[in-house]
Parts: sequence; C-alpha cells; structure tokens
Amino acid sequence: MSQPADDRLIVALDVPNVVAGLELSRQIGDAVSFYKIGLGMLTGGGLALANELKLEQGKRIFLDMKLFDISATVEAAVRGFTKFDIDLLTVHGDPHVVRAAKEGAAGSNTRILAVTVLTSLDRDDLDAALIKDGTVPDLVVERAERAFEAGADGIIASPQEASAIRALPAAAGRLIVTPGVRPTGTEAFDQKRVATPARAISDGADHIVVGRPVWQSADPRASVHAILTDLLPVRKKSEM
Repeated sequence: MSQPADDRLIVALDVPNVVAGLELSRQIGDAVSFYKIGLGMLTGGGLALANELKLEQGKRIFLDMKLFDISATVEAAVRGFTKFDIDLLTVHGDPHVVRAAKEGAAGSNTRILAVTVLTSLDRDDLDAALIKDGTVPDLVVERAERAFEAGADGIIASPQEASAIRALPAAAGRLIVTPGVRPTGTEAFDQKRVATPARAISDGADHIVVGRPVWQSADPRASVHAILTDLLPVRKKSEM
C-alpha cells in the first residue's frame, strides 16, 4: 500500500489552461495531493480545474486570488469562491480585507490566508509604491501580526520570514504558507526572497509552494520526488 502524499508540498499549476493543468496533474500522479491555482489561470478554466481536481481526484485546492477591494466586494467574492469547496484562499493582508474575507467564508471550510509582502518585491519596490520605511522582514512580520489580529487563518510570506512569524504568539495554530521556494540548483526567476524546501519547513512553514521548478521540468514527477526527498528529514508538525 502506497504512502499518502506529503501535503506540505503545494504544486502551483501556473499553466495556460485547464487542459494543461490536467495534463500536468496526470504526469505527477499520486505524488502530490495539494495544488495551487492562481489568478493567471482564472480565465483559462481555473475554477473548472479546481472542481475536477477536488471532486474527481480528491486533491486539496489552494486558490490564490490575492483579493483586494472594498469590504462588501471582498466578502461577496469570497462567499462565491467558497461554493467551490476551496481549502485555502488568499486575500491581501490589510485588516479590513481580512475581516471581510472571514465574513464571506463563514460557515464554510475555506481558510483565509493573508498576503504580507509579495516574494517578488524588495525594499526598492516598496519605496516605489510609497510603502512606509522599514526592512522587508520587519514589515512582513508586522503585517502578519495585524492579519492574525483581524482573524486570518494563516499568512503568505517568503521563507526568509517564516521563523520570525512563527515566533509570534498570535501565530499559534495559524498556517504559514511560503512561495519563493526553490530546490537547490534551480533558478530564482522573479522571486527575490527564496529558500530551499527543507529550510522553509524547518523555519516554521506549514506548506511550501513550488511552481516553475516543477511545471517547467522535462520530468515533473521526478522534480516533485526530488523536493519530497529534500523534505523527508524534516519532521511534520503533527509528529512533534
């Protein structure tokens, strides 16, 4: 009997459409139980793909929409997405957005994750956006704490900030999900704050998100197995 897939790994299906997404999941097979579907896939049948993976294949779904709008609009959008039985859904970490998203998710199993600072941004990018002074790690931790206070079930942050966020009293029982994870020897692409899979989990992440190193690989299943091998020495939180 095969072992269940390690759901600490979330594979990002950042491919053009539902056909490509299903083909990638077919190639990976039972090695992965958790997939991310992002905004770029939405017009390519992203919700249909979520349904197929969830209902027909029993996968868990992370819908990465990074919602940001007035409270009423966020609440309505989240309520609509919960009808697809999504496991995780992202919104921007501004407290009013988080509170509205939690209202929209009420009564569902969808957990709301708050985005702190995108992993593709550094201090120069924040300066250009007129974001207040402070180091990126300090701002990430501050935004995470405020998101937790607003009711977020978890946060999105780079692996470089995972340990500082995990140390927050408010982080107890909350999820930390880290994109910007790159297996040793792979390119960072547009990510600026990265770490290896094992390092991200060791530093406090519950889940890591890996996209291009898998879907751009000539052998996606082999790439997944390499990541899972990297995670093997790191104990799951449920085992601690």
